Amino acid sequence: MKRHQNNKAKITEKFNDRRKLVFKTNIFPKIDRHETDIYIHTREGDRLDNLAYFYYKDVKLWWIIAQANHIGKGTMHLPPATLIRVPTIDRVFEVLNELKQIQISRL
Repeated sequence: MKRHQNNKAKITEKFNDRRKLVFKTNIFPKIDRHETDIYIHTREGDRLDNLAYFYYKDVKLWWIIAQANHIGKGTMHLPPATLIRVPTIDRVFEVLNELKQIQISRL
């Protein structure tokens, strides 16, 4: 599973009489508001991964938009007419560096 490649995992001793592979929770950096952020109103059919591709050319960075807007858990779909803050690409590099530092500190 590629999405867990940077996440620490361990096998439990016993879980319901069986061993089980469990992953640590990902901790993402807080993304504060910035004057360069882009604000958009979503339209019918907008999704986090599509917005990430449009603004960052990488669908895997959907979580940055979700984290910036306190959206999460469950769906990539966004309700129409929702005001969404999209951090600029320059700030994305800062966020990715901060995430890397968090992951290193948790090892």
